[in-house]
Amino acid sequence: MKIRKDSLSFYLLLALEKTIDGVAYYNDFVNNPGYWAYGTGKDFDKPIISQVIKRLREKGYIETIVSEKKVIIKLTELGADSLGLVHEDKPWDKKWRIVVYDIPEDKRGIRDLFRRRLKEWGFKNWQQSIWITKSDITVNLRKLVQKLGIADWVAVIESDDPTLSNIIETAV
Repeated sequence: MKIRKDSLSFYLLLALEKTIDGVAYYNDFVNNPGYWAYGTGKDFDKPIISQVIKRLREKGYIETIVSEKKVIIKLTELGADSLGLVHEDKPWDKKWRIVVYDIPEDKRGIRDLFRRRLKEWGFKNWQQSIWITKSDITVNLRKLVQKLGIADWVAVIESDDPTLSNIIETAV
């Protein structure tokens, strides 16, 4: 499931990601979706919200916990990863993150999903099946490779080789 950045699914996942512990009460979200949509003024019908929550739970983006007659919505790791948020506020640590892959044709759907995620995370295509970024995203990237089951076909490399800067910045 591709999460559109202006969708209710995105707002719900983003709201959970911004909470301290990744949880929110179901009724809080359903009764005041405009607040959770960060002042966009958007409002959503309760049946639509319930349907989106159900779909996100079925896809593994969130989990619901029933506790003391309250329903709590919790963001899963997959949900957080699906937001594709890369925090750019840290200064560059002078390391390049390079991804080299050769995912088989019979895994085309996974390959396309992987490529989309690389783009969402700010990677630039250097050469065919070689992507590069300055963002410190290695941990999340390796988690994604494991989740997708493509570790046999993907290499994630970090390099602080200063000669890469000239080569890459002219090519990308």
